[in-house]
This record gives sequence, structure tokens and C-alpha cells, in this order.
Amino acid sequence: MAIPVAPAKGNRQDTHTHTGRARPMTLAELFSLLRKHLRFVLLLPIVTGVVVAIAAFLMPNEYTASTTMYVLSRNDTTEGTSSGSQYSDLSAAQMMTQDVATIAESDRVKQDVSKQLGMSSLSGYDVEVTSATTTRVLTIAVTGKDAKRAADIANAYASDLQSVTESVIGTQSVNVIDQASTPEAPSGPKRPLYIAVGLLAGLFAAIAIVVVQDMMDTRVKSSEDVEQLLNVPVVGHFPKLERM
Repeated sequence: MAIPVAPAKGNRQDTHTHTGRARPMTLAELFSLLRKHLRFVLLLPIVTGVVVAIAAFLMPNEYTASTTMYVLSRNDTTEGTSSGSQYSDLSAAQMMTQDVATIAESDRVKQDVSKQLGMSSLSGYDVEVTSATTTRVLTIAVTGKDAKRAADIANAYASDLQSVTESVIGTQSVNVIDQASTPEAPSGPKRPLYIAVGLLAGLFAAIAIVVVQDMMDTRVKSSEDVEQLLNVPVVGHFPKLERM
């Protein structure tokens, strides 16, 4: 038991102080606290990692098939143009490529593709259309649970875009560079990433629980707690006596 020294009558300070921490926890104190609860700090991340791993391996595989196309405008066939005109034509062609990318995401193209493949809709398949700002190359990537169907959808998109863009914005042609082939390896889900996130989430949760639990613990455990609570120095300790 610690024996505190009472302050002078004129210097008495408020002793109704919460025994929780009145100052920020130092890094050394944090490590010491985590060391005291090391089993919990290690066990919770393992549990969350195992749970996330089980959930990730129960998720079905996804496959991505992609096709690339080159957008050719009618002005590209004009010969004998100046360099300034060629630069203007290139800029216009790049803008046209962006227009083709927008058309590829339209409901008209989606309905044409699903009808062409005998599908009611393209639900369950994610279609991503990308085009670089400095080229006229368009890429269509289709992701779904059926590898062959994903490749069929990507190729159907390329076929339908050729006719739709010619009638809508007057492109000369949309030439296919690489046809989509049936992917052999899955592209998702990213199981290692999910497991890593689960482990980190469990570790952060364990640290937060330990710290909050320590901050809410108002019991006096040491002479340092007595000094902090009463704001008086400790001059001695009673030894712990065993019962006879």
C-alpha cells in the first residue's frame, strides 16, 4: 500500500479526478500495454484472417476476356494534306475514339450484344471500355464467372460496334486488332489481398480494444496512479502481508 503525503491546506487541489490517463500514452507505454495483452493482439488478427480467407475461397472465380480495336475515321483516307491539317485530323480522330467508347457503353449496344448471343441481358458480367487519350486504340474487357461467355461477349461488342458507330458518327471502320480468347486463369477474386486486409483489420481492432479498455480502467494499480490521482508524492509503501 502506498502512503501519500497530504498537500498544505492552502495548496489543496481538486482530488475528484478520473483515474484514467490525464496525458497522452507514450509509444513505450503502448508497447508495454500490447505486450501484456500479446495473446489477444495476436489471436484476433488470426481469427479475422481465417474468416476472411474462408469467405474468399468460397467466392466463385471470375474471368476477364478483352479485345482491342482501332478506330479509323473517314479523314484518314485523305492524301496530300499539310502537317497542320494532319494534326487536326489526329485530334479529331482521338475525340472520335472517345465517342466510340461512350457508344460502347450505351444501352443500344448492350441490347444488341445480348440479343446476338441469345441472352436476356448482360447482368452478371462487368463490361469496361477504356481508351488512351493519345491513341485511337479501344479496349473492351468483360469480366464474369463463365470464361467462354465473357470472351463471346467481348467479341460480340467488337462486331456490333463496327456497324453502330458507322451509322451514328460516321466512322469509316472499327478494326479489331486482337480478338478476345477464352481466359484460362481466373482474374479474381484477389484472395491474397482480401486475406491481408482481414489480418490488418483484426490487428487494428485488437490494438484499439486494448487501448480503450486500458483508458476506461479506473482502478488504482500502482503508486504512480496514486500520485496522478491525488497530485501528492508517495513517501512509503506497506508491504503485502500474507495471512497467517
